[in-house]
Order: sequence, then C-alpha cells, then structure tokens
Amino acid sequence: MGFLDTLLGRSKPVKPDLDRLFALSTAALTLEAATGFTPTGLGSVCFRAAEGAAFARMQKDIQELLDAGEGPEVELSTDSYGYTWLLARQPADDLPALVTDLHAVNATLEAGGFGPHLLCSLAGFTGADGQRLALVYLYKRGTFYPFAPLPGDKRDNALELQVRGAVGADLPFEDDLSRWFPVWGAPGL
Repeated sequence: MGFLDTLLGRSKPVKPDLDRLFALSTAALTLEAATGFTPTGLGSVCFRAAEGAAFARMQKDIQELLDAGEGPEVELSTDSYGYTWLLARQPADDLPALVTDLHAVNATLEAGGFGPHLLCSLAGFTGADGQRLALVYLYKRGTFYPFAPLPGDKRDNALELQVRGAVGADLPFEDDLSRWFPVWGAPGL
C-alpha cells in the first residue's frame, strides 16, 4: 500500500483466513455458558455458482466428499438472489465435525480458484426457548457476526450485541455493523 492510498483512505482488503472457522468450537462453549445457546448440528456455505464444467465437477466432488460420512447427505439449494447454499449436517454435539465440513467446502472452492464466489458460512444455534441464532463468517472480510432472526423478518438486535459481547474474545468480529446483513431463510438456521 502506497502513500497516496493512505492519504485517500484506501486499504487493502483483508485476506480470508479459513482457519478462523475452527475457532467456532471454542466460541460455542463460551456462547453456551454465557447465553444458553447450543449448536444445532446444521451449518451452511453460501456461494455464487459459476457456469461451466469445472465448477460443476468441483461442486459434485464437494457433495461426494461430505456425503462419504455416516450422516445424512448434504443438501444444495438456491435462494431468491441466485446464491447457492450447501447445507451440512452433523450430530448437534459434534460441532468440530461440522466446522471441518464447512472448512473443507470453503477450502476446496478457494483452491479451485472460486474463492471470489464465496459469500459466507454459518453455524446454527438454538436457545432453550427455541430462539434461533447463527454465527456467520464473512469470507471476504475474514470476520464473524451473529444473526438472530425473529418471526416476521425481524431480528433480535439486542441478542446479537449480547452474543458479540459474550464471544467477542473467541472470534474476530466484524466491527462495521452495516455488514451484519440478514440471511433470511438460510439453510441451517
């Protein structure tokens, strides 16, 4: 980054660090102790599907890799914005296995040159009262944020801030709250 970039307020984009996903396991313990939220065993990766045989083959390989386990098969879906969601399932008490699956999907897409197509990954949690929560990893920012949906396309902002306060030492959180975009209807939430 040069002197002119500094004067004009430009900065280099943060490089994604997929290994940060592994911090979810520690954060989940802190989250449960502080708020009572527990993992659901559901997580998903969101990406913009590319055209062509190479991407289709990679997508098929990812699905076969995750289906090789003893659990149920992964599910692919497309949202109303044209993004593809890959839903992974693991037992609720095995968050490390789910995180490994999410990391494998992200790493495979990145290694295949499709990193710019990745949007986010999330792990689902639920509270004692049935309240849903996701810890969302923004691929291009290398940061996390909580998303707590409520009925009627509303969100529980107070809970989101409480979660950030509870697990902020375990995960690199997104400081810009305007980037905490809602992921309504995301598989795994």
